[in-house]
Amino acid sequence: MSSHSVRVSTDTTSPSSELLAALGTTLQPDLLVEALTHRSFSHEHPGVKNYERLEFLGDAVLELVTTETLFSRHPDMTEGQLAKIRAKAVSEEELSAIARDKLHVSPYILLGHGEREQGGAEKSSILCDIVESLIGATFVEHGIDEARKVVHHLIDDTLAEVASEGPALDWKTSLTVKAHQMGLGEPRYQMSVAGPEYAPVFTARAMLGDSIEIIGTGTGTSKRKAQLAAAEEGWKKLDARGK
Repeated sequence: MSSHSVRVSTDTTSPSSELLAALGTTLQPDLLVEALTHRSFSHEHPGVKNYERLEFLGDAVLELVTTETLFSRHPDMTEGQLAKIRAKAVSEEELSAIARDKLHVSPYILLGHGEREQGGAEKSSILCDIVESLIGATFVEHGIDEARKVVHHLIDDTLAEVASEGPALDWKTSLTVKAHQMGLGEPRYQMSVAGPEYAPVFTARAMLGDSIEIIGTGTGTSKRKAQLAAAEEGWKKLDARGK
């Protein structure tokens, strides 16, 4: 298949017009195709551009607009607080949710055969990349002002929600702060792993200082996710004690 045969129609009666309406802008067909093309597809179809360069650009645009928005909307927050909100708002978890719930982009992603068979169109990592590549494509075609509008359209709700999360922004840090406030020891995490090598399940047990008491237990597909879950449970337990 040549690059000329890869098309996503942008006719107003086509399904892809719904994607552009959800995005809140217009894009030239070739640029839209590039923004939706995973490297596995371009590997199988030499000459077809993938979205990686647009994603790189879109990531920078997203961070800029998110940063300036938080800076202007929250004048009393510290640099550390702003950084935590930004990190959560543009995380893989949040951006993939935008891709699923606002853009409904999965049917439009161009994937290689193997990646498609493995459910790549629903992978959070790919969905996150697609949001950034579409922002990058908007910047390329329309410039920063239109890209800023698209970012606000996609992420303002997430920013408002994340800014109100308090301890949930960073459970590990919040647990450390809570423990210090209560005169308790530094949190530590005892780790174990189970399951097959290709799909490990990590378990974290949160304890304080030299105590053997487990104040929180969490599981996840990575050490970090398991520790965050354990920290959340531990923070809530200490918070209840404090009350």
